[in-house]
Amino acid sequence: MQLTAVRIEKPDAINFILGQTHFIKTVEDVHEALVSAVPGIKFGVAFCEASGKCLIRWTGTDAAMIELAKRNAQAIGAGHTFIVFLGEGFFPVNVLNAVKAVPEVCHVFCATANPTEVLVAATDQGRGIVGVVDGSPPKGVEGEADIAWRRDFLRKIGYKL
Repeated sequence: MQLTAVRIEKPDAINFILGQTHFIKTVEDVHEALVSAVPGIKFGVAFCEASGKCLIRWTGTDAAMIELAKRNAQAIGAGHTFIVFLGEGFFPVNVLNAVKAVPEVCHVFCATANPTEVLVAATDQGRGIVGVVDGSPPKGVEGEADIAWRRDFLRKIGYKL
């Protein structure tokens, strides 16, 4: 077995969702879940088929996000995984429950805009995701000023009242 870290390639402001699924129907069902959750959403989805033709299946509403999804899915190359790239200004918090509710979705590894590495194990059979490294390690524990900043920030951007 060989373990490899595959860096997700994307612009800094772009969020993505990486998960595991089990059926070719995922591509269309994730598409429907996204457009139903946020009208006008810009996204690209790619799914690594694990049997049959073993193709990278794809869909989306934005050509740049579709290309990001296809390119990163190919780099990861792990069967029955999917990746969704959200256009700038669209966020996982608005669609994550809809994606997780898709019947074919087994697991979500991460939903982030952070620099991310996907840990991929390769065997004679194929490749699978072992986990992800999402962002940077903690630099300390928040203090009172940090708590005040966090609370103010969440209210300023409309996520808390």
